[in-house]
Amino acid sequence: MTPGLVWAAVALFAVIGGVIAFAAARGNTGSAADYYLGGRRIGGVVAGLSYAATTYSAFMLVVLTGLTYRGGVGALGFELVYFSGLTLLVVFGPRFWLAARRWDFITPAEMLAARYGDRNVGRLVAVVSLVFLMPYCTTQMAGIGLLLSGVTGGAIGLDAAVATGAILAIFWTLVAGLRSVAWTDAGQAAVMLVSSLLALGFVVSAIGGVGDFVTALRTERGEWLDVPGPGLWSFSTFLALALPWFFFPLSNPQVSQRLFVVRDLAAMRRMIVWVLGFGLVFTLIAVVWGFAALILVPGLENTATATPALLGSGAVPAAVGILLVIGILSAAVSTLDSIALTLGSMVARDLGRRDVRDARQVLLGRLTVVLVVLFAAIFAVREAAIVEQLAALSAAALIVTVPATIGAFFWRRGTAAGTLASLIGGALTAAWLAMVRGVSVFDPTLPLSVLGVSTALFAGVSLATRSRPEALDFPRELRTDLDRHRVW
Repeated sequence: MTPGLVWAAVALFAVIGGVIAFAAARGNTGSAADYYLGGRRIGGVVAGLSYAATTYSAFMLVVLTGLTYRGGVGALGFELVYFSGLTLLVVFGPRFWLAARRWDFITPAEMLAARYGDRNVGRLVAVVSLVFLMPYCTTQMAGIGLLLSGVTGGAIGLDAAVATGAILAIFWTLVAGLRSVAWTDAGQAAVMLVSSLLALGFVVSAIGGVGDFVTALRTERGEWLDVPGPGLWSFSTFLALALPWFFFPLSNPQVSQRLFVVRDLAAMRRMIVWVLGFGLVFTLIAVVWGFAALILVPGLENTATATPALLGSGAVPAAVGILLVIGILSAAVSTLDSIALTLGSMVARDLGRRDVRDARQVLLGRLTVVLVVLFAAIFAVREAAIVEQLAALSAAALIVTVPATIGAFFWRRGTAAGTLASLIGGALTAAWLAMVRGVSVFDPTLPLSVLGVSTALFAGVSLATRSRPEALDFPRELRTDLDRHRVW
């Protein structure tokens, strides 16, 4: 693809997104809840597509496709484990929503702080999220850079591509907050799904159709269809990657915060249906895409470049290829701006003072958005070759919040001291194993140790301490609401 054609498509994409963002801004009232949660009035379809675009990001056609290219069908099993984890939304979604409505929570960290009666819990959750979500932000930035640089044969430099993604993410988030992010996400999810289906159809046709594709895969790359495959997907590697991703809906605040934004529980049910449907279809697309790349462009050293290489193979018409490039770009931007906005809300609400005016909370969040995106952009330019490891490290480390989150709704004995010990011990374990011991993200020692230490500390210290008087008792205080709404 020529750089001029790619830049023209990106410019058109930016203009359309800008129009949507400014239209969304007209609904803003200036309150913190409006900026960070869209006034808690987002409909089920928009919320579902926004959740899907945030979750099924550039990771899919950059990282998951690369994992399929490298290790075969095990990638499908890994992603289906994550997909099964979305069922956690059925159990926790209504509870998050009811708690947020009753006590006006804006961030998941704020919710946990109130549940355990200690604002230090919220502060620590915010710090953990800031530290361990940055690698995932970097993944999105690197995905943008590898994509635009790859499809143009390096004519668009990595720096320019990453800068483009950063500008778009910052602009859309600053204009109207969550309402802007959700509206643009919904459109981007549609583009991502349609473009990937079209491109996949052309690629399979270039191989000779579905029958020839399956035959070629069996005869030329039969080992990639076996378990454990050509070398990547041992049981230990599968466990290392799948375990933390199963808990993604609870551990990642940029998606758990989405449970606060829907207008009612009926909208939440529609949101969950849309997320599950989108996720299943897109998972299959990403894996088949990886197999197609294995046949048409074998021998890649950096498997994260499989998608650009496939688009440059001539199998996909230029118009469809451009549409797919925009789809992947939009997926990365949607995840990036969602993470930045959530981190901005945490800095403003959990690290900052809550007794200041809403305008100041919004300003502090906006400044955080800019800093987060710029940091991710700088790091992505330096470390674009390790996007798989960065994404997995982020997922493994963020599970430190899972024991306290589950305990908030299902274990009345949990205490602030237990939560703080769990967060500190789990985070230090993740940092020590990854940075000092050099434990790979493909080693199950990392997630098992982090989850084990966090759970043991949460349970042990909670049993040895007492709840604070100001702590909320979610299991008891939400019981009437849960019964009224017939929530299991």
